Amino acid sequence: MFKNLTLYRIAPGWAPSLDAMEKALDGARFVPCSATQDKSLGWVEPRGEAHGPLVEAVAGQRILKLQIETKSVPGAVVRRKAQEAADHIEATTGRKPGKKETKGLREDALMALLPQAFARQQSAWIWIDPERGWLATDASSQGKLDDIVTALVRAFDGLALTLFNTQVTPQAAMTQWLSVTDAEQWPEGLAVERDCELRSSDEERSVVRFTRHHLFNDEVRRHISEGKLPTRLALNWEGRVGFTLTESMALKKIQFLEGVFEDRPANEEESFDSNVAIGTGELRGVLDALIAALGGELQPGQVPGHEPVATPATASANNSATTRADANATADEGAPF
Repeated sequence: MFKNLTLYRIAPGWAPSLDAMEKALDGARFVPCSATQDKSLGWVEPRGEAHGPLVEAVAGQRILKLQIETKSVPGAVVRRKAQEAADHIEATTGRKPGKKETKGLREDALMALLPQAFARQQSAWIWIDPERGWLATDASSQGKLDDIVTALVRAFDGLALTLFNTQVTPQAAMTQWLSVTDAEQWPEGLAVERDCELRSSDEERSVVRFTRHHLFNDEVRRHISEGKLPTRLALNWEGRVGFTLTESMALKKIQFLEGVFEDRPANEEESFDSNVAIGTGELRGVLDALIAALGGELQPGQVPGHEPVATPATASANNSATTRADANATADEGAPF
């Protein structure tokens, strides 16, 4: 289900029920692009069952699926059609269209061509972990991430998301891991694999990539000493999940290794539940180990490597958050989440 993963922190205070989430998404179900629409996005059933739930609850986790449809017309085709219209105006009136009119001609050309354009659909999975206050998605491009965050914030009142930050930046940690000469100095539960990318920060922006290559050697350390820093590094968690860590803490090329998904049920509905339960359970372990290796989460107002400065305002906010959390925990006793 998840081949990539970008992790967000959900701000305290947002804890809707399953029914409330379902109602919020129901008003924004996916509808395909109209004839002159170039983009449409909305929520679809994670199981793929028509008119089914838009929020699936499995093993204490919540799964959503966003559908994105786009139609595009090559820019050269739009410009050619607009130029034909401009040539016609010049030939019939003797005047050449100005910049504003030319822009309008291009917009008209696009609207005329969109009904003939092929639609392309993409989907994105969203995983919400209520216990840890995490939200994760498998989107890998910044544009798609922006679409997902916008759709979530529009759908759910009170939802605020921030990218997950750690005490130690991934790049600093990767640099340290590649600089050691003893594998025992690796972070607990994680092992460095055989792929990495090093990039310099100077004007040349030179890049060195190692693929299926032993990384504990003088050549890698020499590149680092020359100022090339790791932007991607292949890692392995407990011999169960392989992935590539990026400098922005995104996980790419996630692979569940042999034995993780053994004895999956043949029934399609049970298979979905099994995939979600096992997949999110494994990824929880990966993220816990990775966050620990990066020094833990960086709290709001905290300087990396230091405790946050306590002020009367922050102390009051923390006390209020604790009270809300205790109240929510009491209210949720006996509930599936």
